[in-house]
Amino acid sequence: MRAVPGGAEVFSSPSGPTLLDRSFQLAYKVAYRMMRVYWGMRRPSTHGALVTLWHQGQVLLVQNSYVPYRSLPGGYVGRYETGPEAAVRELREEIGISATTDQLEKVFDEVKDWEGKRDHVEIFALELDRRPDIKIDHREVVSAEWFSPDKALELELFPPIRTILDRRMREQRQVS
Repeated sequence: MRAVPGGAEVFSSPSGPTLLDRSFQLAYKVAYRMMRVYWGMRRPSTHGALVTLWHQGQVLLVQNSYVPYRSLPGGYVGRYETGPEAAVRELREEIGISATTDQLEKVFDEVKDWEGKRDHVEIFALELDRRPDIKIDHREVVSAEWFSPDKALELELFPPIRTILDRRMREQRQVS
């Protein structure tokens, strides 16, 4: 973990990405570009589940190796999974955090056209009592950082995240 300007903390292994990790990053980028071409031609429907992890008013954002914007831990919902089940699986796979489906609160559910596909996005919130140890793979996820909502909104974000953060900030102002 290292501190960066603005009070964020970046989680990575002490040695950084290996040559094998860099090879995986390249493969993810190529595969993602190929998928975008496929999506543009076929216009499929997809279903994803993401998790906003909150600790003391800060949200954890991840940077995936294949897109320019920051996102949340998450990914596609499998054929025999529910959104919450996929969210729990993705938390474990992407950043090494264990949770249960009953700990998640659904905070966003929308179907919208995105990158050539009809994308169903579910976002869940998980409030944490303590800041967990984050483990990233340096392959799909290349960094994970905690941000205050206002600092996060200054970044390039997956669009639904902006909605979640704006809503949370409005709710906090109403409570104050």
